[in-house]
Amino acid sequence: MTVVWVQLQPGDGVPIDEILESNQQFLGAWRFMARHNPRGEVLDLPDVHIASANGAWMMLNVAFLRAPVKSAEELQRAAAAAAGYFVPRGNPWMLAVCEDWLPAEVRPRAAELLAPYGLKTGMDTTGMVTDALVPPRRPLPEVELRQAVDTKGRNDIADINAHAYDAPRDMVRASLDVPAYFAGEGLGVGYVAYRDGEAASSTTVFPIDGVAYVALVATMRQHRKLGCAEAVLRKALDEMHRTQGLKRTVLHATADGYPVYLRMGYRAVTRIHFYMAAASPR
Repeated sequence: MTVVWVQLQPGDGVPIDEILESNQQFLGAWRFMARHNPRGEVLDLPDVHIASANGAWMMLNVAFLRAPVKSAEELQRAAAAAAGYFVPRGNPWMLAVCEDWLPAEVRPRAAELLAPYGLKTGMDTTGMVTDALVPPRRPLPEVELRQAVDTKGRNDIADINAHAYDAPRDMVRASLDVPAYFAGEGLGVGYVAYRDGEAASSTTVFPIDGVAYVALVATMRQHRKLGCAEAVLRKALDEMHRTQGLKRTVLHATADGYPVYLRMGYRAVTRIHFYMAAASPR
């Protein structure tokens, strides 16, 4: 996979504090999931932050840069520290790298610099933010929206994400069977949209430092391009605003989700790329 770095600079209209917010919100959401997972662990190492569920699904085992790096050597120190944590535990993991936090001369070499630590290029996401959603541009589909307050709801969110990320269903179910992620009551809020009796799309929103952080947005293939994701996302955000008063929202969009969020009023802030490492023998 070829990674094309597209920089969003403060000089291009993106305030530097919003780039920082995007990174902090991502870290905060993954800390939230790690802290509420019985196996999870959060560590602040000198060169890297760790937020890990210590499970088999790499999406929840993530290392984050602590701050912008000044050189290739700093980036490699962060990768080495992350590998030092994850490799002995035997789980797959990811390193999140914000392109605005890399020197221009390092970006084209990032994959080469990280390869010695078992990391390969993976997902590219766009950090996005809005203080208020715009009204829907088209009629939203008729779906039944249910909060994931029980095992069935959690399993439906897991199954939709397993389908979207091409991951084993049982692995993702085990990783997401955590009531605090979805049940509300001051914690995360998760919703599922059901269309024609099937679990079609899902959204989860975490309260992170006074901001609603959107995660685990996914849609089953046969229900895509109909507005199901927008319908369930609006419902989850409405519930987070009603119960916790949060209006500003942050998310990190895949290429498929990016146009949906643009239509809803989000704007791009930065890009974060994930480098992925397979499980290692213990």
